[in-house]
Amino acid sequence: MTPHSPSGRGSESGPDPEASNPNGLAAFATLGEFLEKDGWYPQRLEGRTIYRALFSGQNGQFPCFAQIVVPLEQFVFYCVATVHVPEELRLAVAEYITRANYGLRIGNFEMDYGDGEVRYKSSLDFEGVTLTPTLIRNTIYPAVTTMDRYLPGLMKVIYGGRTPYEAIVEIETEDES
Repeated sequence: MTPHSPSGRGSESGPDPEASNPNGLAAFATLGEFLEKDGWYPQRLEGRTIYRALFSGQNGQFPCFAQIVVPLEQFVFYCVATVHVPEELRLAVAEYITRANYGLRIGNFEMDYGDGEVRYKSSLDFEGVTLTPTLIRNTIYPAVTTMDRYLPGLMKVIYGGRTPYEAIVEIETEDES
């Protein structure tokens, strides 16, 4: 999993725009402090303003990536499913995550049609304001809890022969109980 650059694809290039954005750099420091204090054991990706960590939920462990896009003053958090969707099931999984996304207030599921990676993304634009631990917490935890909630349905679509509709009904009916 490689978080995308601010332009949406690929890696950043050219002069280092981070050197001229003290608010973005301060946010990255705040993010690192939060992750340490909150027990995430973050690992910085070399040369990038991204931390990698692992979240253990009720339904699995998920690699997570917490990125500060310094020039744009944005915080992007990704929680990645550890299973890649086989090519022949990507259309069904796309339907499943579309059904899951409907009604979500914070963040969304994404799938890379190229390799079948599924992740949940939550983000925050903090341009001109200080990124606080509360804002970080409120960006991270909806992502990991939503991934943990919907992973069993994802697995049922991939391995259990369920239709996307059946899997969503099962997940969302369990939540009502």
